[in-house]
Amino acid sequence: QVRHNGMADAPMLEVNVDYDKARALGVSESQINVTLNAAFGSTYVNDFMDQGRLKQVYVQGNADSRGQVEDLSKWYARSSSGTMVPFSSFTTTKWAYGSPRLERFNALDAVNIQGSPAAGVSSGEAMKNIEEILAEMPPGYSIEWNGVSYQERVAGSNAAPLYALSILVVFLALAALYESWSIPVAVILVVPLGVLGALGLTWVTGKENDVYFQVGLLTTVGLVAKNAILIVEFARDLADSGMEVLKAVVEAVRLRLRPILMTSLAFGLGVLPLATATGAGAGAQSAIGVAVLGRMLAGTFLCVCVVPAFYVLIVRIFGSKKNPALAHDSEEVK
Repeated sequence: QVRHNGMADAPMLEVNVDYDKARALGVSESQINVTLNAAFGSTYVNDFMDQGRLKQVYVQGNADSRGQVEDLSKWYARSSSGTMVPFSSFTTTKWAYGSPRLERFNALDAVNIQGSPAAGVSSGEAMKNIEEILAEMPPGYSIEWNGVSYQERVAGSNAAPLYALSILVVFLALAALYESWSIPVAVILVVPLGVLGALGLTWVTGKENDVYFQVGLLTTVGLVAKNAILIVEFARDLADSGMEVLKAVVEAVRLRLRPILMTSLAFGLGVLPLATATGAGAGAQSAIGVAVLGRMLAGTFLCVCVVPAFYVLIVRIFGSKKNPALAHDSEEVK
């Protein structure tokens, strides 16, 4: 569906002005332009009042004096001496073929091209292919993105910093909550598992890794971490009460399994209409819905299995000087 957004080429009359001859006859360039504009186009003159309403006055040549090639010889331009000089004395005409509309972008000659990526190809890959085609063209050509493509290029360059910043904010919040720098790592480690789920469901459904998919990934960073927080929170409380770490985390999973499943299913079913959207705007809605749904499914089921292992591993590696039970458990493992 690639097409240019201009008008098809059409026959047009090209008027060539011999400016040297025109100046020799006393006719200025501005006078030639003004006369042609008024004769074949229109020129604003002034305003006047008509029954209490302000109206504009335009002058234009009669229809029978501006519709044929021969009509150009009927028009005269005033010279500096006040005499009327016919256009036929310093102009020639010929037929040409080209676009009836001159397109500009940033004041440069341009052609606006629109299209959509093929099935199974992301918009980012399509944009990259266009740039590769441009690199093979002769010197003098350049490309600029506008509209949604421009926004995607700007957003795509900011994706990595946004992911890093979101994960950092979650980590700092957890570090303040648990008063520990090591335990929040067990929660953060579950975030990449959700990414695998989003990528997998997107691949299965034939969607693309576009800017909407990236928005969906960013949205679910906190949601995926929430399930891990529920497990780690209870496991830490049970360990603080003297329970062995492995038993504490297993008990935490057993106690919090139902709330984790309930909240995850509620959120997943909530975004299901987005994932199955049809009609106008369905591409963006479906991309976001599939990414969020895939990440929630993977983040929920993998979280229950993997977060306990992460938590036990982090506790046994770093230990806890403030918690005698954790320190004792760490000594037993050693």
